[in-house]
Amino acid sequence: MQHISVVGAGTMGNGIAHTFAQFGFDVALIDVDAAALVRALAAISNNLDRQVKKETITEADKQRTLGRITTYTALADGITDADIVVEAATENEAIKLRLFGELDGLCAKHTILASNTSSISITKIASATRRADRVIGMHFMNPVPVMKLVEVIKGYHTSENTTRSVVALSQRLDKTPVEVNDYPGFVANRILMPMINEAIYALYEGVADARAIDTVMKLGMAHPMGPLQLADFIGLDVCLAILRVLHEGFGHPKYAPCPLLVNMVAAGTLGKKSGRGFYDY
Repeated sequence: MQHISVVGAGTMGNGIAHTFAQFGFDVALIDVDAAALVRALAAISNNLDRQVKKETITEADKQRTLGRITTYTALADGITDADIVVEAATENEAIKLRLFGELDGLCAKHTILASNTSSISITKIASATRRADRVIGMHFMNPVPVMKLVEVIKGYHTSENTTRSVVALSQRLDKTPVEVNDYPGFVANRILMPMINEAIYALYEGVADARAIDTVMKLGMAHPMGPLQLADFIGLDVCLAILRVLHEGFGHPKYAPCPLLVNMVAAGTLGKKSGRGFYDY
């Protein structure tokens, strides 16, 4: 595989595009919002500048990486040559189902359709296509150029050939792929989100303030970032959406989102991206 299309130019999408381009792939970055594409290229350039400053790449490497990324606002134009499409759109089931239905009709028969979803069923996403054997989850971690893990999620009908191809592709990016079966939250968020939710409950119930809760987890459990600060960086709306997927998928009350989280999202207090969450930014 050499030609990669990335759908969605937000934080995850631009990080995925950056990583593929840095490792020599030709990347089509697609978003219906032209301004989002401009912001994505600026973010990629700034992140590459940091790598140059740290001397992990050269200025020439930066220019070659940027030169491998082409932007598109029309989906049909951006997937013409794609060997694999990596979808990094909003974490919304209806949007993903519609998008995968469109991709199935537009892409060549051999093209693998991958989703960067952090919680939505790959089997359900695949049901919107006629190529369920070539639909798979490719869940990168943020920030994508830095984090080594890729959760490779196999849907009910995902073929072994597709899985092997995506595992090998992840390794070409110097990532560590981990194969996971398709259950709500997969592994990463099935474990992470209840921890974040419990930290929010501890704050909600007055056990300690946000800084104290995070300090306990950083110093006592050697976490690089406390759960409340991490929630702010993920986005509280994203955390709430994932918890609702877990709650609906398992039907267990332990996944029910804390009322404080629900209220903060309703108030538009979404974390770092809104300027305020459990901390001010």
